Amino acid sequence: MRIIGIDPGTSVTGIGIIEIKGGKASLLSYSTINLNSKSPLPERLKIIYDSCLECISEYKPDEFAIETAFYGKNIQSTLKLGQARGVAIIAALNSNLKISEYSPREIKKSVTGNGASSKEQVQYMIKTILSVNKKEEMPVDSSDAVAVALCHYFSRQNAASAGYTKSRNSWKSFAEKNPGRIISKKSLR
Repeated sequence: MRIIGIDPGTSVTGIGIIEIKGGKASLLSYSTINLNSKSPLPERLKIIYDSCLECISEYKPDEFAIETAFYGKNIQSTLKLGQARGVAIIAALNSNLKISEYSPREIKKSVTGNGASSKEQVQYMIKTILSVNKKEEMPVDSSDAVAVALCHYFSRQNAASAGYTKSRNSWKSFAEKNPGRIISKKSLR
């Protein structure tokens, strides 16, 4: 299975792709889309969209994971971030990929064990988990994107070990597999 992770931004967008074989994750690719902040926003959004499509076409991931937007002090920055997320998500939808979203805190916690970790701590753990040479240069936006992909993989592992998956029918599937663990409305009366 291949997972593409996206750390969206209108100045820099990170892309990371991991592959899972035999229950072990390995790094396939990472990159950053460096955008000129003086260029009009629609042009930058098109570059993000085109770059995501190009990566999806080249690496053929099975699933797509992206960092959720967070509210900052500057509403304009938050709106622009939402637009960057939107074009990346549309690229995934147009490529028929399943989309999952994770908060920055969720991503950090899944990779480092601490939801308040620094970017440098996340990067260190990414390199450790994926056996990447510690001296290898990796932009923090790229390591953040790889962390998004890893978070998705870890989330899938946790869901599988708990006996359910993140899907529209996950509750139904869980209930069918575990009838003895379900309390009916009648028994509550």
